[in-house]
Amino acid sequence: MRALAAGSLRAVWGELMAHFPEPVETQFGPAGLLRERIESGEPCDLFASANLAHPHALLTAGKALSVVPFASNRLCLTVRSDLLHDGDDWFTLLTREDLRIATSTAGADPSGDYAQTLFTRMGEAGEAVRKRSQALVGGRVPAPIPPGSLAAEWVIFGGKADLFIGYASYAAKLREIAGLTVMDIPAPYNPHAEYGGAVLTPRGKALAEYLVSAEAKTILQKAGFGV
Repeated sequence: MRALAAGSLRAVWGELMAHFPEPVETQFGPAGLLRERIESGEPCDLFASANLAHPHALLTAGKALSVVPFASNRLCLTVRSDLLHDGDDWFTLLTREDLRIATSTAGADPSGDYAQTLFTRMGEAGEAVRKRSQALVGGRVPAPIPPGSLAAEWVIFGGKADLFIGYASYAAKLREIAGLTVMDIPAPYNPHAEYGGAVLTPRGKALAEYLVSAEAKTILQKAGFGV
């Protein structure tokens, strides 16, 4: 069995597949780019996307048999700790013009799309933030993030930006890294990221069914995902 899966699932995927009874060859990447590969004819049994838009596009085009939602996520901010001012919160950090903001790449990577939604929900202040933000990961040219490092860690400690907007499923690991501070974004502003599996072949149906099983839900929740 072959799967293409969103990069944000990489850390949890190994444990998920360890409990699935069939070997699964998996390649990871930004979900928007993975969808393009499937549309171009690349063989795949299941496509696990970080949003539902890409699986539904394949379903509409007749390239998927069904779409199965199986997890959720949200965004958080990671900032260099020594740049914090007294009283800073997620909003003041994003609107501080002395901070360089990085996101993933909208269009290619759903994380970047969700960041754009966040800016829209911030109203006028968010438009200024949008103009200042830079898409540094999740694009067509893979960022040279060292194995074992997280995107926010690489961006901030590499001096490329001071603040990174990414998935909250990474928050627990990021909080363990000295020099980084993670801030939650409240629900009215924070987009709800819903993950879905596009079943592309009859063989992929078993994997989609496993991803919504009680066992898989427990593994996903421990890894910081909603279910």
